[in-house]
Amino acid sequence: MATNSMAISTGAEARSFSQGAVVVLGRFFFALIFLVAAPNHFTRQTIAFSASQGVPLASIAVPLSGVVAIAGGLSILLGYRAKLGAWLIVLFLIPVTLMLHKFWTVQDPMMAQIQMILFMKNVSMLGGALLISQFGAGPFSLDARRSR
Repeated sequence: MATNSMAISTGAEARSFSQGAVVVLGRFFFALIFLVAAPNHFTRQTIAFSASQGVPLASIAVPLSGVVAIAGGLSILLGYRAKLGAWLIVLFLIPVTLMLHKFWTVQDPMMAQIQMILFMKNVSMLGGALLISQFGAGPFSLDARRSR
């Protein structure tokens, strides 16, 4: 009887490990776009483009949004205070999505389509960030390690 219990336990551990690995991979893929794109928020070109789109105080707001994106992305990637990091991503995504991807104002049909795709991509990431803000980083995270 003890042998069966051990077999069930081993199967659960293997499943737990594979699920944890999938969660880590998901956090990596989710955070990657923020960590790769954020350094551009410190360039003159990105600041100038944002200003041309009506971002107020772009020379301050755009670099600040880069800091927020890096902090939120690293928080989620490492699973350290991931709920807070997810709220940082929400804080980043809402104004960026509404100010820079106004597909409804674009006259050129091709550019309107591209802006709509970018808008919907951001809405999708917003949904992911909201999920993380409620459920946290999951296994194999600094948050999980801290709660043990």
